[in-house]
Amino acid sequence: MNSSQRSPLAVTYAVWKGLFLREAVFRLSGGRLAWLWLFLEPLFQFTMFIFIFGVFRHKVINSMDSALFTMVGMLGYTFYERTSSQCMNAVDANAALFTYRQVRPVDTVLVRAILEGFLTLMISIILISGMALVGYSVAVNDLLEVIFTVFALWFLGLGLGLNTSVLSVLQPDFAKIYNFATRPLFFISAIFYPSYSIPQPYREWLMLNPVVHGLELLRQGFNNKYYIVPEISLYYLLAWGLVTTVLGLALHVRYAEALIAE
Repeated sequence: MNSSQRSPLAVTYAVWKGLFLREAVFRLSGGRLAWLWLFLEPLFQFTMFIFIFGVFRHKVINSMDSALFTMVGMLGYTFYERTSSQCMNAVDANAALFTYRQVRPVDTVLVRAILEGFLTLMISIILISGMALVGYSVAVNDLLEVIFTVFALWFLGLGLGLNTSVLSVLQPDFAKIYNFATRPLFFISAIFYPSYSIPQPYREWLMLNPVVHGLELLRQGFNNKYYIVPEISLYYLLAWGLVTTVLGLALHVRYAEALIAE
């Protein structure tokens, strides 16, 4: 049965399956021991920051072990950051596939977001399990809160990725400007400090960053004694994800032919 005889849903499933396998093979076998470096790179990064912040500050932060505090913050940020950054390059990286009329630019972004979410989840499970094996208490107190928060952070990354994947193709210099502009987010997303430690009125500005809401809720999901300020809201984070996703999908519909032509 050819594609003209199949339902749109069946065609979409076949396209997404093919794109997922293509992306996965490229990520895991793109170079010598690429699959191993996929896990070792974040492990080295997390270990370095945990050591630095574990040596120069208290062992316990807001009722939470400082190593777990830092690990959870960095993993939560990674769900957002890896998804958004990888999606931004998805259209360019798969431009050759647009000669097949079944493949649309938005498909490449959505599939790459799914793959990044899956890979980041696997890395997170391995690293958290490793912490448990070396003696850290990493029991999850509220699994549903952790699941919803991880999804919301990934959803935000998808939304921003949908927008930037269009803008980076239409305006080649956009990617450089965007990366430069968002670099400070790593330091103003409460990865290394609790949000309550920021005094007013600066905390009000900090709360505008939706990633802060996700990281603080994620820590609370691991430790129900972890105190979060009243301004923290999962709905705020989800609202950002929903608005950016709808806007990104609208951009893909509006500029679909331009993206293929590029």
